[in-house]
Amino acid sequence: MSEAARPPICDYEGSDYQTSFWDRGGREYEDRCEAIALRHLLPSGGRLLLEVGAGAGRNTPRYCGFERIVLLDYSRTQLEQAQQRLGRSERYLYVAADVYRLPFAAGLFDAATMIRVLHHMADAPAALRQVRGALRRGGIFILEYASKRNLKAILRYLLRRQTWSPFTLEPVEFAPLNFDFHPRAVRAWLEEIGFEVQQVRTVSHFRVGLLKRLVPARLLAALDGLLQPTGGLFQLTPSVFVQAAAVGGPESAPPGAFFRCPECGHAPLAEEKERLVCPACGRAWGVRDGIYDFRQPL
Repeated sequence: MSEAARPPICDYEGSDYQTSFWDRGGREYEDRCEAIALRHLLPSGGRLLLEVGAGAGRNTPRYCGFERIVLLDYSRTQLEQAQQRLGRSERYLYVAADVYRLPFAAGLFDAATMIRVLHHMADAPAALRQVRGALRRGGIFILEYASKRNLKAILRYLLRRQTWSPFTLEPVEFAPLNFDFHPRAVRAWLEEIGFEVQQVRTVSHFRVGLLKRLVPARLLAALDGLLQPTGGLFQLTPSVFVQAAAVGGPESAPPGAFFRCPECGHAPLAEEKERLVCPACGRAWGVRDGIYDFRQPL
C-alpha cells in the first residue's frame, strides 16, 4: 500500500487517554462489562496473543492464559505507559506499528484481540484483513466494535434528532476518525476475509449516565453480564463483542519467522544492534527502550 493510498491514522501520541477516560472518566461500569465479555470469549490459553490497539495496557492483564503477549499500538507514548504498568519482561513485547501494515509473519499468532480500536478505522476491512493474515489456522479473534444500530441511535433517528439512519449498512463517521458500524456489515466483512463467527455478545446495555450514577458499577455490570448472551439473537447495544475463528491459512508461521518487513513483506528480518533490517529491501526498523518501531524506516 503506497503512502498516498494509506488510510488516515488516529494517533494517541502524548494522550492521557488512560487517565482521563478510564481512571477518572467514570468508566468503571464499561470496564467491568468488557472484562466479563473477555472472560467468556477468550480461549483458556495459548502460546502467543496479539493485542491490537493495546494502548496503556488496560486489558492486557486479562489475557493471563497466554504465555506471551504482543502489545501493538501506533502511539509510542501509549506503549511507554503500558511498560510502566506491566514492566519489561519476556512475557510482553511492545510494538509501535500501523495496523494497516502489520509487521508479523503470516500465521504467527494463536489469538488476537481488537478492543475499542475498529471505530478509529477509516478502512475497517483492510485492518481486519491484516489481523487475519497474522493468525494461524483456527486462531481466535476477539473483536469489539461500536454499533450504529443501538437503542439510543434508533430513538434519536425516530425523533428526527439525528440525520443518519442506524439501519443502513454503511459506517457513520460521527466525529473525525470515529466510526459506528452496522452489525451485519461487520459480520459480512469477517466472513469475507476468512473468519467464522462463533459467538456474539452485546455489551454496555445500561450505558446511561443516570443509571451509572445511581447504581453501583459492580451490580450494573453483573446485570449486563446476564444480558450479554442475547447478542447471539440481536444487537442493540452501543458495543458488540465477536469471537471468530480463522478459517484456512497456514497452520503456523515458518520456522524462525516472527517479524516481517511492513514495506515489502519479507520475513524474517535480520537482528542488529538497536534495529531490525530487511534482507530483501534493505529497510531498517528501530528498537529503542524495549519498543520495536515499525512506523517509519530509519
